Amino acid sequence: MKFEHLIEINDPLNPLIDTLSREQVWRGLVLRAESPKLFVPHLDECRIGARTDTGFTRTQRYGDLVIEDTVVLEYPDRIRYEVAAQGEISKSSLTMTIEEHGQDRLYVRFEYEDAHNALQDAENQMYDDFRRSAYQESDIDTIGMLRELATQGRLDATLN
Repeated sequence: MKFEHLIEINDPLNPLIDTLSREQVWRGLVLRAESPKLFVPHLDECRIGARTDTGFTRTQRYGDLVIEDTVVLEYPDRIRYEVAAQGEISKSSLTMTIEEHGQDRLYVRFEYEDAHNALQDAENQMYDDFRRSAYQESDIDTIGMLRELATQGRLDATLN
């Protein structure tokens, strides 16, 4: 399954939403990777593993389900989550890309991909439709949390 969608961050024609800087969005997306419990309430635990100049590994626990992934940071535009096949979980990825479309127009593109082939996608269409909807709602919630954190000033300081 491949799925992508775009969420607008800044709309100069809408005075009701606060404008976020590209750096605030970047810091917020990094915070989502490093502290996912702020964004995913049903996550029981997340441990950060080995760090490099370009990212880190994580182990997340949702009840009995444990997922290990790698976060790749491509400053200042892209964060990629890579999940290797493990147990009953197939290989998958999520890429979040900050985009600018014209002056003061800031977006985040969310791209999901798993290792299923076209036949598996056809067999799982109803399930995949549900997943697409859940992914989109989660991503909308992520941007809402970024706005809340920005309002609190938590995206203004340099991340350590």
